[in-house]
Amino acid sequence: MDINYELYKVFYYVASSLSFSEASKQLYISQSAVSQSIKVLEKKLGINLFIRSTKRVQLTPEGETLLRHVEPAMNLIKRGENQIMESSTLGGGQLRIGASDTICRYFLVPYLSRFHRTYPNVHIKVTNQTSTKCVELLETGQVDIIVTNFPNSHLQNSLQYQPIYTFSDTFVASRKFYPQLYQKSIHLKDLLEYPILMLDRKSTTSEFLHNLFQRHQLDLVPEIELGSNDLLIDLATIGLGIAFVPDYCLPGKGEVISMDYRPSTSEELFTVDIKEELPSRQLIIAHNPKLPVPIAAREFLQFFSQND
Repeated sequence: MDINYELYKVFYYVASSLSFSEASKQLYISQSAVSQSIKVLEKKLGINLFIRSTKRVQLTPEGETLLRHVEPAMNLIKRGENQIMESSTLGGGQLRIGASDTICRYFLVPYLSRFHRTYPNVHIKVTNQTSTKCVELLETGQVDIIVTNFPNSHLQNSLQYQPIYTFSDTFVASRKFYPQLYQKSIHLKDLLEYPILMLDRKSTTSEFLHNLFQRHQLDLVPEIELGSNDLLIDLATIGLGIAFVPDYCLPGKGEVISMDYRPSTSEELFTVDIKEELPSRQLIIAHNPKLPVPIAAREFLQFFSQND
């Protein structure tokens, strides 16, 4: 089917913003030109791509399907444009990274700082999403590389990755509110008698913990599920329950952590000693070998290849 690329380009901007007027601003063409382009595309495809009303614009199921294919293509074109603009000396260009808030704050900051000092003219764009969502960003070409927790059930074999850090997860509680658990070793089943605070089910950490309990024939029903490890630690500090968090985001824990932003927390919280062995996990850095890796991303990957 012979369809002009410009029609798909217009479709992408309307579908991304769900606004004909916003698309016209981004494309620097009139709103009527945008509307006419969509009508031509719909006629050529023989389907309706949008549901139009006076208040809102929605994608039809067919429109959503088309967007899933057009979006990676648009991102690939943008990547090509960026790579052409980059010089061999990295005097410009962009580094696009996907990572969770926790990984960014407690692991990536020193590496981003070093990269920025080495290549000050490269623009660094960090997209914060859960580790599972970061895989989607990488597959669709919205980021060049990701740093994510492993195991990650969403990680496809088509992606290339390498381990860069090994860590352990831990249960932490307030000595003030749970003195009966301090310096005492308990089983996982005994832990279920207390309120458990953990990340929500969209996270790899939640998936990991639920699988751990299931392997011991235990049904985990958390008291609170949140999207932030920092907030879990805060709630554990005030006695709302026992938080499950990676050890590298605790004050004084983890060899890559150089800041202690909660000087009092380390005194109030303690690690609950669990008799069962908790498997360690890893942080990995990944890229999509099916897509061209920009110079900036290749240089950033070298920081980890050198085991720095």
